[in-house]
Amino acid sequence: MTQKFTLHTHTWGFDGQNTPAEMIARARQLGFDCIGISNHFIVHPKICHSKMYKYASASGYASIYSASFSDALQKFEPHYRELTRLQSENPDIRLLRGLEVDFFDTPQWHDGFARTYELLRPDYIIGAAHFVEHNGNVCNVHDMASADSKTRDKMLMQYWENIRRLAASNIFNWIAHLDLPRKCNLGIEPKWHNIHAQTLQTIASCGTPIEINTSGYRTIIPQPYPCDSILKLAAQYNVPVLLSDDAHSTQQIGANFTVAKQFARDCGIQRFATLNQLLNLHQRGK
Repeated sequence: MTQKFTLHTHTWGFDGQNTPAEMIARARQLGFDCIGISNHFIVHPKICHSKMYKYASASGYASIYSASFSDALQKFEPHYRELTRLQSENPDIRLLRGLEVDFFDTPQWHDGFARTYELLRPDYIIGAAHFVEHNGNVCNVHDMASADSKTRDKMLMQYWENIRRLAASNIFNWIAHLDLPRKCNLGIEPKWHNIHAQTLQTIASCGTPIEINTSGYRTIIPQPYPCDSILKLAAQYNVPVLLSDDAHSTQQIGANFTVAKQFARDCGIQRFATLNQLLNLHQRGK
């Protein structure tokens, strides 16, 4: 197999389509040795007032957003207990308890997350930046796309600054879908190359891996996240990578892993992180 583990997956009750048990069964069927369940952990006091929240509610996945860390704990503690039970019932495949965490660089967020980490003790933490805070609002990439060009560029600059701070925090085992604004065809112009290079230099200096997220093959620009120009920078700075499917259903587990690995090699990537290397990174308090 191209990679015998998958760690970036989402399940029913958050914004996935299948139960953890169904995801485990599919991973076993595909020959994986290990699957990690990493549902969204997005905590911000204004998140329920963001523009996208009403659409999330209408789509049935408002549960991935929490206005406080106590709210998030109420969702994740029973979820983690279920994963622990499922591991005991499925000893032939390794099941890990992960989090895909949106990073907000404020003292309040850091304090709240540190307390929550000690209670949940996840096996790994994926760093993500789905949002930027702009003019007092929590905005996602679709908000960027609908903004005027000057505001959009400010928001994109903030996005990449968030990624650099995320990497420098040493909280995360790796960084998810690095160029997520490309989902809305944003930030791909040549003028962003220096910002991308600066960001990859920061990531390399911190030793934080990045994922090659195959969900990008389902976008208007059918390449993984990150795209070829950024992967070439990752190769230049010797940033370690792993393959991620960002699976929200059983059908997406392991999707395009072989294609993505060859794509990475064509971009010059040689350093693929092992499971043990990933789990040994930034394991706070262990």
